[in-house]
Amino acid sequence: MWAEKYRPKTLDEMVNQKEIVERLKSFVKAKNVPHCIFAGPPGTGKTTAALCLARDLYGENYREYIMELNASDERGIDVVRETVKTFARVRSIGEVPFKIMILDEADNMTADAQQALRRTMERYTETCRFILCANYSGKIIEPIQSRCAPFRFTYLPREEHDKYLRYIAENEGVSLLDEGLDAIYEVCGGDLRRAINTLQAAASLSKPIDAKVVYSIAGRANPADVRKMIDVAMKGNFIEARKQLREMIQKYGVAGSDIIRQIHTEIFKLDIPEPWKIKLADIVGEIDYRLVEGADEEVQLSALLAKLVEAAYEMRGSTKKV
Repeated sequence: MWAEKYRPKTLDEMVNQKEIVERLKSFVKAKNVPHCIFAGPPGTGKTTAALCLARDLYGENYREYIMELNASDERGIDVVRETVKTFARVRSIGEVPFKIMILDEADNMTADAQQALRRTMERYTETCRFILCANYSGKIIEPIQSRCAPFRFTYLPREEHDKYLRYIAENEGVSLLDEGLDAIYEVCGGDLRRAINTLQAAASLSKPIDAKVVYSIAGRANPADVRKMIDVAMKGNFIEARKQLREMIQKYGVAGSDIIRQIHTEIFKLDIPEPWKIKLADIVGEIDYRLVEGADEEVQLSALLAKLVEAAYEMRGSTKKV
């Protein structure tokens, strides 16, 4: 897996989060780490930073002093009482007197498990420090948040994102075209781990990576096709727009929820007044809610196009009155 192959191993190798890296380096220098919450979107380097910190702190044998646990899979109170507590209460042997427990997706832990974790953190703080990685820090209970140093991770800037993917492509002997790079960024939205996995999947086809290859691999419709369908609907041609929708679903094999998200993105690129963008976004949100509630996918997507046509007629009518 390229995501693991090109994963930074030390804090010096991390390509983003400069301020966070400097703070973590100061912990390594002092050989003292507080409980931490690493919060931010997926693919921004939270777990990588925790592992780099551990490697810099303990050396090459750092795996002997840490435990990784995916709190999304093992999220109940029993895991905290047994696995976490057993690891936390045993003192570390060496220069650093504590071990580190890394809890991935800690925001998915149940409320009871978080309460048990709070008590464990209080009781064994001398022998174990906790690093909680979370997409949404607000889902972690306040008593835990107040005991942790917060770190906010952000997406890699576009320039660094492109530079890193080009480096990997060159190193692996892969032809990555500019349009392919743009498509990867559009599909992955700054999630570097997902971007690297998409690049590797596209490279397996053994041909130059362009936008078409990326959208095919990612199971996404080409934004140009989505925009064309919206334009047709906004011109009042419901039947043709619905035909293009069905062709897209058949061609790309995308789910209705994915089409909804792409329509939502393209709406804000339309050359229409701001109030109408808001109205259209509200329409998309309503259809998305119905899909989540279990409504029929094809019926709801057709209803969405019908509402876009209606909105277009209303918009033209209001423009004429002015």
